Parts: sequence; structure tokens; C-alpha cells
Amino acid sequence: MAKASGLGQTALSVDTSAGTPTDIRNDVTNWQLSTPRGVQDITGVDKSANERLLLLADMSVTYNGVFNATGSHLVFRTVPSTSVNRTCTNTVNGVTLAGELLFSDYQLTRSDSGELTWSAPGALADGTVPTWA
Repeated sequence: MAKASGLGQTALSVDTSAGTPTDIRNDVTNWQLSTPRGVQDITGVDKSANERLLLLADMSVTYNGVFNATGSHLVFRTVPSTSVNRTCTNTVNGVTLAGELLFSDYQLTRSDSGELTWSAPGALADGTVPTWA
């Protein structure tokens, strides 16, 4: 695969609380995806440099967008009232990362100039290691 910009986004979907995958890419203005690993320091006192072990894998995402009562709002409006895993699928330039996430907040912001935007952070829920396909 050649180098690419973020303009080739071909899919961005999140399940509703009922489990229906919903394409929200038209409402999302930007997003951040992270797949960190825990690290344990195992350096003995006999060493002059750090030794580490990789631990558990994780995944988190934050989607930001423009309020759409008939689009993304239908997906995230139940975040405060439900505790369900939601499948999130991010495809960029033909490469996909999907995961089961729990969304912990659905933040609406009305700026002083009139924009109505939202932000929704999610974190890995089911213990499955995130893998790009």
C-alpha cells in the first residue's frame, strides 16, 4: 500500500444500542483512534537500561461531529441510558479496524457563534485484541 491521506475514508459505522450498524461518516468532522499496549517495567538493579514487557492491548476512539437529529444523534442518544457494546468499524483507504466498544459520554456543544457539535468517546469492551484487516 502506498502512502495516503485521510481523504480516502470509505466507511465509518457505529451500532445503535439495538445493534444496527449505522454509517455516520457524513456527520463526523474528525476522529481519533488509539490502540495502545500496556507496558511493565521489569528492569533489575543490575541493568543500565530499561527492560520492559508488553501487556494487555486496548483500543479507544473519539468521534467528533456536527449534530444531525436523523443521523449520528440516533446512534449516540442512548449512550446515557444504555450499557451495551457497540461495533465500531473504521475503514481508511481499504484498511479496516473494527472493535466492540463502550461509549462513556455523548457531549453536545453549542458554541457562542451557533455551531452545534458533538463528541463521543469509546473504549474497548470485550477483550478482543484490535487487529487491522
